[in-house]
Amino acid sequence: MNSEAAARADFSAIRYAQVWEDADVLLAGLDVQPGDVCVSIASAGDNALALLARNPSRVVALDLSAAQLACLELRVAAYRVLNHSGVLELIGSRASDRRPELYAKCQPHLSAPVREFWNARPADIARGIGHAGKFERYFELFRTRILPLVHSGRKVTRLLQGGTREERLRFYREEWNTWRWRLLFRVFFSRFVMGRLGRDPAFFRYVEGSVAERILARTRHALTELDPAENPYLTWILTGTHGAALPFALRPENFEAIRANLDRLEWHRESLEEYLKAVPERTLHRFNLSDIFEYMSEENFHTLLLRIVRSAAPGARLVYWNMLAPRRGPEVMAPQLHSLGSKAAELHALDKAFFYSAVIVEEVV
Repeated sequence: MNSEAAARADFSAIRYAQVWEDADVLLAGLDVQPGDVCVSIASAGDNALALLARNPSRVVALDLSAAQLACLELRVAAYRVLNHSGVLELIGSRASDRRPELYAKCQPHLSAPVREFWNARPADIARGIGHAGKFERYFELFRTRILPLVHSGRKVTRLLQGGTREERLRFYREEWNTWRWRLLFRVFFSRFVMGRLGRDPAFFRYVEGSVAERILARTRHALTELDPAENPYLTWILTGTHGAALPFALRPENFEAIRANLDRLEWHRESLEEYLKAVPERTLHRFNLSDIFEYMSEENFHTLLLRIVRSAAPGARLVYWNMLAPRRGPEVMAPQLHSLGSKAAELHALDKAFFYSAVIVEEVV
């Protein structure tokens, strides 16, 4: 079975310079136990690193993109040689005028191709590597070109202060949710604009219905039902950096646990389909599958799901996201794959990376 995504999408550049899936949700859904073998879609590496904090025996990170794996490898080097503050500065979570010097400390710990990759991108280093992806540039356009047409910097600051649920609802209703906000949001997050500027158009092949309306509804949830003051993803979208809240892998209390387990992490430029061909049956325990199933047909999704189940030990868990294309284990697989629907619904309500339409948590029987 070949990767459908590899045949349709361009993976030559950094698509995601950060992982835009909430690691708190991921870890709660996977319930990683000491000694587990975990498989993770690499993306920029944040959530593969987050898994290390739970003391697994191995984390295998996979990606089709050499650029994405270069993001992961630089993060690993940074965790090895920088202190916590240095990692935040290199990412762009905190202001810094010394990122080239921080990167220089990481260079000896990079493979030659990855060192060459980042040496050719001094501007990305200087800004913070968390800005270097197409998706992050898309949000930057929203933040610098669209948002100022709708709301002032003062109002953005007020939003990110959060407050009680009643205060958040009132602020959203009376000050934030204007006709101009709704209009420009629907244009900027339409299928056409997002496909051109944010995600690869191939990723919308199996999407039906209005993209913008779904994301607008989830955004309202994030601004009212969740506390913006505790949301690092929202803060980055609106300000270009992380505020007081940080994603799991960047929090100080998780730093040393991740650093101590770096040697348990490996990464490969390989599709999940190809990797599973060589894996013995019933040997893998946890699967962080990002939203890869969005990019394939229902038929290919079911075929890959069967292969995952064959490789999984009893009690293994899968966590993946639906953004716009609905994907979940089919009823015919119920004897092999049990849906943890209540757990998934609970986690979706808490998901700070709010633009996904569903979180799926499934357990192998």
